[in-house]
Amino acid sequence: MAWSFRKRIKIIPGVNLNLSKSGISTSIGVKGASITFGKSGTFLNTSVPMLGIYNRKRLSKSDLHKEPYRYNLPNALPSIETTAGNIFSADIQEITSQNMHGVKEAILMAHEQRNELNNDLLRIRTTIGNFKFKLIASYVLLYGLIKRSIAENIKTDIKAQQEAISQIQAQIENCYVELDTNFEPEISEKYNQVVYTFKQLITSHKIWDVTSAHFQDRIVTRSSASKVVSKREVRFAFKSLPDIRSNFETLCFQNANGADLYFYPSFIVMYSSKTSFALIGIDELDFHQSYVRFTEDGTVPRDSKVIDKTWYKVNKNGTPDKRFKGNYQIPIVKYGEISLQTVTGLHEEYEFSNYEFTAQFGEAFKNYQNIIKSLKQL
Repeated sequence: MAWSFRKRIKIIPGVNLNLSKSGISTSIGVKGASITFGKSGTFLNTSVPMLGIYNRKRLSKSDLHKEPYRYNLPNALPSIETTAGNIFSADIQEITSQNMHGVKEAILMAHEQRNELNNDLLRIRTTIGNFKFKLIASYVLLYGLIKRSIAENIKTDIKAQQEAISQIQAQIENCYVELDTNFEPEISEKYNQVVYTFKQLITSHKIWDVTSAHFQDRIVTRSSASKVVSKREVRFAFKSLPDIRSNFETLCFQNANGADLYFYPSFIVMYSSKTSFALIGIDELDFHQSYVRFTEDGTVPRDSKVIDKTWYKVNKNGTPDKRFKGNYQIPIVKYGEISLQTVTGLHEEYEFSNYEFTAQFGEAFKNYQNIIKSLKQL
């Protein structure tokens, strides 16, 4: 008897985001059932169009408090964890924004289903290997030549399993959260400017993740720098997550001491692994762009500007400390800086060798974020 494989898969709920001058609305779910977050409130939508049944129920705060898991919403805000000197975010499980839990559940569902399908794929390939071994053995031991139906049945089973592999691979390819974002032209233009300036920013010769910073006594150390920082070189790029497909490019900030950051049009995914991540609303992010005067005792990046000079060992008035033999000059460089924080515990800082590109990206991002914030308030 021919072998066949059939697996029923769940329909992954998509995320529809609408950004217009009348406000922002986000719907999460499959056709016939979804949760909508909008300026007029949060609603549970259910419908059976074929029967002409449509229902829309407003979810009150008491509903969300009593049944947080039913609606995929939290019942409390997480606390913030900080350590003096070190710059890193709180536990990733505590950072997700209140209205982002529905999106997170959809991403987890996509990952779980893809994992199950990959396991099925591995089992079928192992089975094919076993059947191929049996087919070879039937010829070697001659019984497959004497009774040809044995070999033919094995070949039929192998073909059926190969068809099943094609079906599973197609299911895996389509197992993701579809993020469909609809912009009004003015808002789309602002987001496109963010993407354009990010393309410039990632060409910076050096990008660093600042992992710690603390003040030092300049008189004791005889240094011109009032703050000592530890930083590690990282990469920024356009890179999307396997469980989300979006019609817009995704901005990825690599994190040297924690989860990487993926910027989508309305939220940020702080991603550590396929099951450990947080979602943060763009409007909740405290984004700050500035510059730093950095005393560079290493090689000055080719796209950085030297704005001043100091001495390896310096007096309080800026003159070289002559007590140190072989004292030498050090360039002071202007680097771009970006700081990211939220009340839920996100805390990251970056430095860039190209200040101009940092400033342009910072301005574009703030302009876009201000529009998002204004829409949230409508």
